Amino acid sequence: MNLGKVSQRIQSIMDKREISLEKLSELTGFEKSFLDTMLKEDIYPPLGPLMKIARALGVRLGTFLDDQASSDPFIVRKLDRESEISVLGGAGKSPALKFYSLGKGKIDRHMEPFFVEVMPESAIDKKLSSHEGEEFIMVMKGSIEIIYGTEKYLLNQGDSVYYNSVVPHYLSSVGDDKAELYAVIYIPE
Repeated sequence: MNLGKVSQRIQSIMDKREISLEKLSELTGFEKSFLDTMLKEDIYPPLGPLMKIARALGVRLGTFLDDQASSDPFIVRKLDRESEISVLGGAGKSPALKFYSLGKGKIDRHMEPFFVEVMPESAIDKKLSSHEGEEFIMVMKGSIEIIYGTEKYLLNQGDSVYYNSVVPHYLSSVGDDKAELYAVIYIPE
């Protein structure tokens, strides 16, 4: 699935629910121009704002990613993973974070599992975000810095963190190499 499909799904849900761009702006608190750019140019914000959009539309974040129904157990092979969401970095507009959904297609899920590549560009523009729920992150390769509220934490390969997502947070790669991690996000219904 390419990013355009995510944008199309958001627009489709807006159309079905008769929610205009102005109304979505009001429901999320985001500028209309921000939402318009995101939908037309497939530029994705950090997961916090994307989750806010899902919440405003009354759907799970996974609704934007799902292709089809599934049965249990649900298996995603490494070779079949595709980048679903790329969060752009700072001025250079290179991807800072690449999210690979590990639950895409399991329509009855309550968690959003991701494999995430955290690029060096993630350290350029550290914009904290927050959303309802909890997150668990396990660093598989490299090092990342987590900003959680006013505190900073360095996590290396094998380290993990579990936190309340309502506290403003951001993660970035440390150094010149990308970091890789697994993240599980729980968003209460």
